[in-house]
Amino acid sequence: MTAIRLIVGLGNPGREYETTRHNVGFWWVDDLARAKKLNFKSEPKFHGLTARGQVQGHEIMLLMPQTFMNHSGRAVGALVQFFKIEPAEMLVIHDELDLPPGVARLKMGGGHGGHNGLKDIIAHLGTKDFWRLRIGIGHPGDRAEVSNYVLGDPRREERELIDGVMQKAQNIVHMVIEGKTEAAMLKLHSA
Repeated sequence: MTAIRLIVGLGNPGREYETTRHNVGFWWVDDLARAKKLNFKSEPKFHGLTARGQVQGHEIMLLMPQTFMNHSGRAVGALVQFFKIEPAEMLVIHDELDLPPGVARLKMGGGHGGHNGLKDIIAHLGTKDFWRLRIGIGHPGDRAEVSNYVLGDPRREERELIDGVMQKAQNIVHMVIEGKTEAAMLKLHSA
């Protein structure tokens, strides 16, 4: 069982993206930092905002890449190399089109499912073997609409479902950090 040392929230920097579906990774990491009283600071050498501190007695780092989604791997790659973090010690939080709002799934490895942030991280790390927390945002129903959809704001009822499942995922994060991923999955995946 591997403890988690790095938690990465994916999103796009800038005020115009703050409330968009593609930024749920940022929202989640932000909530965690607030709950644990960790403060983000800009670290240009890691192309992102980082926070560090103790969570459940484990030294943990949080990262919000400021590279824009498609270049998330540049930030992740720089940080894991510098701190010698293994991919299996990393949890990436991202929006997931294939899950409806109100559903979140924790998993190890897998493809990128067309998610450009994951695609770039996999390319930079040379492996798919890292933990992901997939937060459902639903699908617009038409592939041609995906870009507008992920860069749009969720409707109020969707946002409530997303906020609810994000809270549920916050409640199990200590288990994930401690490496108790089976127990965490059981709790998160049972409605």
